[in-house]
Amino acid sequence: MRPKVHVSADGSGVVGHAGARLLADLADATGLTAAYSTALRPLRPRGTGHDPGRIATDLAVMLADGGEAIADLAVLRDQGEVFGAVASTPTAWRLLADTDERTLTALRSARAQAREIAWRQAAEQGEDIPAVRAAGRMLPGLVLDLDATLVACHSEKDQAAPTYKGSFGFHPLLCFLANTGEGLSGRLRPGNAGANTASDHITVLDQALAQIPDVHRHGTDILVRTDSAGSARRPSSPTSETYGNEKSVPPSQSDTGQWS
Repeated sequence: MRPKVHVSADGSGVVGHAGARLLADLADATGLTAAYSTALRPLRPRGTGHDPGRIATDLAVMLADGGEAIADLAVLRDQGEVFGAVASTPTAWRLLADTDERTLTALRSARAQAREIAWRQAAEQGEDIPAVRAAGRMLPGLVLDLDATLVACHSEKDQAAPTYKGSFGFHPLLCFLANTGEGLSGRLRPGNAGANTASDHITVLDQALAQIPDVHRHGTDILVRTDSAGSARRPSSPTSETYGNEKSVPPSQSDTGQWS
């Protein structure tokens, strides 16, 4: 359990990064931390030490708070009154090192479960998924944006490589839900990965669609926007045909978000 936080305006007990605690509480309230714990349980055979689900949540909070390396967990660890007990850097490192593809699949499933709870809770409060405006008109349904980005890296980290712009680092492919700004899926790729690699686009899109709760994924129009790297063709994959709703936007319509 995280320590109970008492908020006051008397200027006593002031702490930094306190807003990040809300992210940790959100993860706990939506069941994400518990789902992570279940997914990562095989990595904690003796059931001792730090809960791996809690470590995963703390790592996510650290990144959202601006952290760039595992050592940045110290920002949370140094504020025990706000975040409680936070794992050491070596403990977090071991967890990440032991995470394989099967575990990543379980973590994606855990995120989908938590997202469904969060969306359902929002609906119960009367908050609908907001629409997206493009070229002066509202787009119906859900809008997924697929794009790659370059991340500079100043050392030869795992998978870092020269990029097409002459820099050095990574070239991940990401998918965001334009309606809410949520990051649905992503694929970490070396810097020399192709911008128009079809298999990567299909994988990231399939993983993004799997993150959308069933009540929204089926029977809802889903628009997929990409730049020219995504081509103008609707991707064909083993799982995309099971959704039946997604559409692709030609590059001329998606490069800048404007409709021709």
